Amino acid sequence: MAETRILTIIGRKHAGKTTLTVALASELARRGLRVMTMKHGHHAADVDHAGSDSWRHFREGRAERVLLATPGQRVLFERAADEYDPAALARRYLGEADIVLVEGFHRAPLPKIEVFRRAVSAAPIYEAGSPEASRWAAIVTDDLDFEAPCRVIHFQDTMWLQLLATITLEQAQALAP
Repeated sequence: MAETRILTIIGRKHAGKTTLTVALASELARRGLRVMTMKHGHHAADVDHAGSDSWRHFREGRAERVLLATPGQRVLFERAADEYDPAALARRYLGEADIVLVEGFHRAPLPKIEVFRRAVSAAPIYEAGSPEASRWAAIVTDDLDFEAPCRVIHFQDTMWLQLLATITLEQAQALAP
């Protein structure tokens, strides 16, 4: 791919966003793409523990950034204003990707794939009359009776994941420089 592209995976709590994001990332990587992901969180990440050297660098030393480098893994701790623009974050940290899959950020003005399960919610986030409705690339659901003006893919469909990966590549938005 010539430029980094981005798309969000959205849905209600416990609908299966993470499971879908992981499956889709794996399928796109299987196709030879450089895949990177981003996860929207509502709480501070707890990936370090009190008293560790990196924790002390960041908390006690008040370092602006701390890069924890371990064999095969890097973790960056960074003090930052509440920056919730996934496109800006992707440009800054994930610009070398072919495709960035973003879990969450359902209000971001980006193409969306929604996971909808009737057992979790009576209705999807998608609203046909909404000005944002055109941003939905697809809705993935286990409800065989569900219909919508946008593309609907059922988990029970043969090769649903391969189809969804193709739709992702077709509908993902190019990251403007």
